[in-house]
Amino acid sequence: MSYVLGVDLGTSAVKVSAVDHDGNIVAQQSFDYELSNPKPGYSEQNPEDWVSGTTVAIVRLILNDGIKPEEIEGISYSGQMHGLVLLDENNQVLRPAILWNDTRTSKQRKEILDTMGEEYIDITRNQPLEGFTLPKILWVKENEPNIFAKAKTFLLPKDYLRYRMTGKINMEYSDAAGTVLLDVANKQWSKEICDKFDIPVSMCPPLIESIGFAGNISESYSLFSGMSTDTKVFGGAADNAAGAVGAGILAPNMVMASIGTSGVVLKYDDNSDVDYKGRLHFFNHAIPDKFYTMGVTLAAGYSLSWLKKTFGPNEDFTSFVSSAGESTVGANGLIFTPYIVGERTPHADADIRGSFIGVDGTDKRSDFVRAVLEGIIYSFADIMDIFEEKGQEFDTVVSIGGGAKSPLWLQIQADIFNRKVVSLKNEQGPGMGAAMLAAVGLGWFDSVQDCAKQFVSFGNEYEPNPDNVEKYKEMHRIYKQVYGATADVSHQLLDYRRKY
Repeated sequence: MSYVLGVDLGTSAVKVSAVDHDGNIVAQQSFDYELSNPKPGYSEQNPEDWVSGTTVAIVRLILNDGIKPEEIEGISYSGQMHGLVLLDENNQVLRPAILWNDTRTSKQRKEILDTMGEEYIDITRNQPLEGFTLPKILWVKENEPNIFAKAKTFLLPKDYLRYRMTGKINMEYSDAAGTVLLDVANKQWSKEICDKFDIPVSMCPPLIESIGFAGNISESYSLFSGMSTDTKVFGGAADNAAGAVGAGILAPNMVMASIGTSGVVLKYDDNSDVDYKGRLHFFNHAIPDKFYTMGVTLAAGYSLSWLKKTFGPNEDFTSFVSSAGESTVGANGLIFTPYIVGERTPHADADIRGSFIGVDGTDKRSDFVRAVLEGIIYSFADIMDIFEEKGQEFDTVVSIGGGAKSPLWLQIQADIFNRKVVSLKNEQGPGMGAAMLAAVGLGWFDSVQDCAKQFVSFGNEYEPNPDNVEKYKEMHRIYKQVYGATADVSHQLLDYRRKY
């Protein structure tokens, strides 16, 4: 037997999956690590924890699950995006990694836009949001000049892990796009941006494809982990790109709707011609010379978790969600906006807050549950509307995460999106995508698309109900007015919360 390993390097844990030629996960191990919040808005991690956690998981695969080192042909990665790892001239870590959910860089975000404006967005195709990497680099440059002076290279989390396993420094394109230092269309570091902010281009690591060969397991890491130096290592991908691969989002007619704590709507793009002017994230894909577009709802699954914790803490989650079936399409005229921690797409507004609109004395708890389920999907439909404004057509939505666990919620998605919605038979997300990239890199398959035919299996399909579609069109039209009608009031109320 021979296997590939898919390493899913997340924010709170790493999960390593051993996958065979048929796409079966034969063994899986994980390891948790700590997140540090030294100040409000700060989010950091020790990169050494990623290395040791991954190694423990791999050793458990070898010792507990009987995966022989010589059977592991290849390994690749899915990684938490945007995290800044600074290395000195000896490739030693200079400070804890600043993570994607760190929000200390509002000043630097403004500096970038004030300095370059639309030119910046034209190059990177993205807004320089606080969580992205360039604002973090500028924060260190301004606030920790002694550390910045020693910095010779920066990496992202999974690229640092790969360096420690191979001894070779690279960054792959789908993650590099999320640094917002990359000229996305031309697939090269932007000298214009580096020059504007006095960042040496030499700090930017060499670029490789997600399926690109990055080296073999080094002798030092082999001694550390028990892995074979014959094992080949491949570039890997940013978690959203790897998740799209694992979900089979590999053609322009397909969109992924993912409901985790946050929500992601992701579309495959064949080329870089479409320009969303920074309204959506536009990144290089894990598939060579392809791209993906992404919008984010900050509190998707979190909105539902909040509702259950507050109004049904002792109830089974499945029955709580199912109670929405006692309500009607449109939740009896009740609308929920899922802005309870701010919003990103299409309203980049950290200070907006959620609302229930249309509360009536006849409303029951089931109406509130359904309003939350529908409100999350309305927010996804807002993102899809931007696709349509640019003439981007698609006919299939692959639903993953929490939204794929409820038949009722899947039907709500089909009716609001007015498109076929499908789930996955064996949803494994970014880790499976990482394993697929290793399988293609090894030559098991000619392309990621060919690999998906073997590794990805779609489950039940949900077709839109025409009567429901018409009702939801009317409700979504009303929903889209709520942000503009409540933003000022919402901001005043948040000021009150902060004051008192």
